[in-house]
Amino acid sequence: MRQPKILTTLQTYSWSLFVADLLAGATVAMVALPLSLAIAIASGADPAKGLVTAIVAGFLISLFGGSRVQVGGPTGAFIVVVFSVIATHGYDGLVLATFMAGIILLVAGYFRAGNLIAFVPEAVVNGFTIGIGVIIATSQLKDFLGLSIDKVPADFLEKIPTLWEGRDSFNVSAFSVALVTLILIVFLRRIAPRLPGLIVAVGIGSALVAFMSLPVDTLGSRFGELPSQLPWPQLPDLSVSRIIELLPSAFVIAFLAGVESLLSAMVADKMIEGNHRPNAELTAQGIANIASSLFSGLPATGAIARTATNIKAGGKTPVAGIVHALVILLVMLLAAPLAGFLAMPALAALLIITAWNMTEPHKWATYARGRKSDIMLLLLTLVLTVLVDLTVAIGVGVSVGLALRLSQRKNVDSDWTPPNR
Repeated sequence: MRQPKILTTLQTYSWSLFVADLLAGATVAMVALPLSLAIAIASGADPAKGLVTAIVAGFLISLFGGSRVQVGGPTGAFIVVVFSVIATHGYDGLVLATFMAGIILLVAGYFRAGNLIAFVPEAVVNGFTIGIGVIIATSQLKDFLGLSIDKVPADFLEKIPTLWEGRDSFNVSAFSVALVTLILIVFLRRIAPRLPGLIVAVGIGSALVAFMSLPVDTLGSRFGELPSQLPWPQLPDLSVSRIIELLPSAFVIAFLAGVESLLSAMVADKMIEGNHRPNAELTAQGIANIASSLFSGLPATGAIARTATNIKAGGKTPVAGIVHALVILLVMLLAAPLAGFLAMPALAALLIITAWNMTEPHKWATYARGRKSDIMLLLLTLVLTVLVDLTVAIGVGVSVGLALRLSQRKNVDSDWTPPNR
């Protein structure tokens, strides 16, 4: 079934539901704002691209999606892929890859491929998620420690020696701001989980820089002032040579968007005891990624952290996700200059917390007690993600996982009859 969930929920909609959705949407927006900026920066893109993606894709994922409470936008899972595509093909290459990924997702939704997520081994998903978390965390060490390094290599094995060589430029002020922000995020999450602690913590860390005139980079000093309006939509370069060149990247983006959105929807189902429509969700991801690319935004998908925040804040229907996008749009239109004061170490602390949460350390003991084949598959995918390439990690992980699943079947029924020769 590909019918958007909003059509179902609006049949019994009421003012009380709207008030709940309004408050939840505003809360999620306060979480998504700093996160969207930080994800864009870590991806090697302009920070404004994160806001554009949260607004355009976030609105459409809720409008056309198959979950009552799913909230979409740019996520940490894409950082590695986006950084790689921009470094290799330029930002215009990323826009085209995102556009093609949207078309792939539309086709997947049309052919009802949403249920195929069951064939992706859980160990592979866990492995590349932990790997992405490791890469994100190490990519933020430069700003977290305030190191003066012109360019940090994307390759993990080259990145660590470069960071070590720049240790003499350690900035105590930057590290202190990052540490205060990190502690505040953890503290506020524990004592006031309903409070938008991310933006409060990042705001306090940035205020310390502004009021104490600390020698710390800010969003404005590094990237300039954020735009106060959405860009005009335009088609990417659709030349045949570029399409062929970027097709592998488009498939990886589509795979990640599909898997993460469906995983997020499944997590949301458990939290609200609901049932999402997987094919509607894939269709929504396709529409959202095409639209994001037309506005020169980043790839987008359903975001587990924002979806969970929405549920905890009392969101009941897709209207909450639409409100979240509209609130971010209002902030962009009315308060974009204030974002220039956000401190880079504070945003680095936010992403390190995000990376830690992505690795789900509370599940490590469960992974260790699992089957040896699952442990091997998880570690293989993890190592390939960190040391080689996410595309290779996913391809090898899924192939090995399916081979293991077939080899573990004790009896394989077949109606094949050998020919008489």
